[in-house]
Amino acid sequence: MAQDHGKNIISALIDKGLLDSAGAQKAQELAAHQNLPLEQALIKNKIVDEEETVKIKAKLLDIAYIDLKEEFIPIKVLEYIPEEAAAHYKFISFSADDKKIKVALLDPEDARAAEALNFFSFQHGQKIESYICSEASFNFALKQYHIITSEVKKALEDIESKTALIKKESLDIEMGDMIEGKMVGEAPISKIVDMILRKAIEEKASDIHIEPTEEGLRIRNRIDGVLQSDSLLPERLHSPIISRIKILANLKIDEQRKPQDGRFHTVIGGRSVDFRVSTLPTANGEKAALRILDKPAGIEQLEQLGIGPHYRKLLLEAIKKPYGTILVSGPTGSGKTTTIYALLTILNQEGVNIITLEDPIEYYISGVNQSQIRPEINYTFASGLRSILRQDPDIIAVGEIRDSETAELVTHAALTGHLVLSTIHTNNAIGVIPRLIDMGVEVFLISSSLNVAVAQRLVKRICEDCKEEYAPTKEVEGIVLKEISKISPAIRKETGEIVERRPIKLYRGKGCKKCRGKGTKGRIGLFEMLEMTKELEQIIISSPTEFAIEKEARRQNMITLRQAGIVKALRGQCMIEEVLETTEKEA
Repeated sequence: MAQDHGKNIISALIDKGLLDSAGAQKAQELAAHQNLPLEQALIKNKIVDEEETVKIKAKLLDIAYIDLKEEFIPIKVLEYIPEEAAAHYKFISFSADDKKIKVALLDPEDARAAEALNFFSFQHGQKIESYICSEASFNFALKQYHIITSEVKKALEDIESKTALIKKESLDIEMGDMIEGKMVGEAPISKIVDMILRKAIEEKASDIHIEPTEEGLRIRNRIDGVLQSDSLLPERLHSPIISRIKILANLKIDEQRKPQDGRFHTVIGGRSVDFRVSTLPTANGEKAALRILDKPAGIEQLEQLGIGPHYRKLLLEAIKKPYGTILVSGPTGSGKTTTIYALLTILNQEGVNIITLEDPIEYYISGVNQSQIRPEINYTFASGLRSILRQDPDIIAVGEIRDSETAELVTHAALTGHLVLSTIHTNNAIGVIPRLIDMGVEVFLISSSLNVAVAQRLVKRICEDCKEEYAPTKEVEGIVLKEISKISPAIRKETGEIVERRPIKLYRGKGCKKCRGKGTKGRIGLFEMLEMTKELEQIIISSPTEFAIEKEARRQNMITLRQAGIVKALRGQCMIEEVLETTEKEA
């Protein structure tokens, strides 16, 4: 029977174009030589993709397929089947409700596994819904028993033996885990927190959310801008885990009614990582949000950010000027601060005095004087600017222009011999000038002080390991061709042959092990920039309408956010659907 499946799988793989006759012959020879079933020989010798093979087997057996690498498995679901039984019978529970338990099996035809599943069904009084999974997928899920379950059990036993950690005595015990401000790491709670942090770093998350819910303590990581569930811990671990994080961030453990902010530093995998911590009281208890400030990954070069050669040259010329402003615009979470840090890294030379005003300080840069604003004591961007101008700065970075007073002070600082970098909220680069006018900055001051206006967005990068080419629909092709036609010949030549290729080809990620089935890995920026020229100065002074500014932008050969995204989509760096959605308002 298994041999018949092997032959059928071979036929199906050939029909799908995933295997040729030479590969099939090689698999049969290796299966005989290695004494393996045909399908295992295909996978073990990497003749075909394991997941594709299992998908075909699922169809032949008329059973649902599941990739456990894409599944979030709560600990309480794993506990339906003990680890020893899961490892022995090669099946694992991955989802459950009051009526059924969903179980993934390596071999649905294994009679012993079927018997064991009948036993667990009777034991829990729930039906079993069977799925088939690959060995790699199964092993990935099996590791979750080791990663957290053993430490959770130890922590729960520890809590039981010490009654309740929410009492003062128990808080003293938690404090005992700290020696001279360092985490000993032996206590179960310390290990759980360490694993939560480590896993988030490994997955290149930007934030960790630790949230009390009615079901338990939910851990979610923000990866590539999207929150993804990581684990669900027992509710009893809520207080000790939050307390542990508060200790690390030097926050008040006994204050649970008010939000608190702090930060701590640790070394994970040989890398120096800072965490910014924010706690918030909710209906179910305190929630903690941790921003991961991973220094090596945080401050990138301009090219890594996705800034093309035309705009890189423009920016590098702008920061060489002895005075003026460079304003970066975009919505929250669009990477504005990262761009400012990249520019500061270039400007950070021995002979210059750089001072920043930030809220909060994201990354510490050696040699740069960074100051955290504190509105509660009236140390704001505006008041801070007045103070730092007396510190003889050459270069100033202001976290954000939020009000008319800050806008006016930034402009005057630029006109009195300082290079000023800041961010501002507008939809596009053209909108920076009307925004400054709305804030009360005189038009003649804008034309004299502004060097470059930048707008940016972030889109997901296509995973290089599973990228595939495809032909777009007529509708999408029409949009792409229309936008390409608007790009000036000079810039089109600079972008290379990719924009001239016909027919249009686009790219997407199929999903693989390295991207955990998402098809994307990391993010890349889309940029547009408007340079201050003599022509733009005249427009601002005489008739600063968006139409007139847009006309000058076209004369400057400005690439819009949408056009920048389309060029990146044609290069296979991002998906066209996200580009069109992200730049919809700017189209």
